[in-house]
Amino acid sequence: MADTAKKEAKKDSFWKGMKTEFNKISWPDKTETVKESVAVLCVSVVLGLIITFLDTIILFGVDFLTSIGM
Repeated sequence: MADTAKKEAKKDSFWKGMKTEFNKISWPDKTETVKESVAVLCVSVVLGLIITFLDTIILFGVDFLTSIGM
């Protein structure tokens, strides 16, 4: 029975500590969130285009090199 009380007290302490830490978080406002989301989207698109371009160049290079041997 004493073990149950200790576990319960430990659980309560954990949740109180979590709530205290959660209240310390400074959440971004809506405009900052939108700006950061647009930045992530733009970087993702640009990086995707770069990878596609490099993949296409490498594909043509490999095709060219394999066609020389025949």
